[in-house]
Amino acid sequence: MIPGVILAGGASSRMGGRPKALLPTGCGDESFLGRIASTLVAGGVDGVVVVTGYHDQAIGRLVEALPTPVRLLRNLKPEDGQLSSLLVALRALDRSQVRAVVVTLVDLPLVAASTVRAVLDGYLRTGAPLVRPERDGRHGHPVLFDRSLFDELRAADPEHGAKPVVRAHAARGLDVPTEDEGAFTDIDTPQDYERVFDRPLSPATD
Repeated sequence: MIPGVILAGGASSRMGGRPKALLPTGCGDESFLGRIASTLVAGGVDGVVVVTGYHDQAIGRLVEALPTPVRLLRNLKPEDGQLSSLLVALRALDRSQVRAVVVTLVDLPLVAASTVRAVLDGYLRTGAPLVRPERDGRHGHPVLFDRSLFDELRAADPEHGAKPVVRAHAARGLDVPTEDEGAFTDIDTPQDYERVFDRPLSPATD
């Protein structure tokens, strides 16, 4: 099994406190979280979990209405950063049948299913401990971590997050070439949103 993990525990302070998970993509009622969840499933992951934090209740209501089944996990200390949310997921998912996890951020709603599939296929073909999309020297999402890295992630310094673990295994990892702009498009601010979707972010209705 290789489940998908969406990290959505942040405060969205640069988005004015509005939960990124709930932001609309402009495709009907589709939200960032809904799009990412359906993309992960279409790409071949074995189930999806989302880790919430500051906006637990609002994201929980959204998850209940999603057409894609999503397991909700809560980070009780989201102020400890993204790594703390990833560790919440690992605690729930680290079972003998889980070979790896595919991790992405709720900030990147436009990743293509073909990119997720390419990451999974690359891992199944090579068994690399770390697999990432790559273009022109840039690395994107999602990132696959083999279970051999789980203990290192647990032991990592929360202040530095998962990056030292990623750097330590980059040489043995696999970079999957992609032209998928969505794998690199991080939407953190209202200005990012307007640039990517070519329209201003509408005021929240709740």
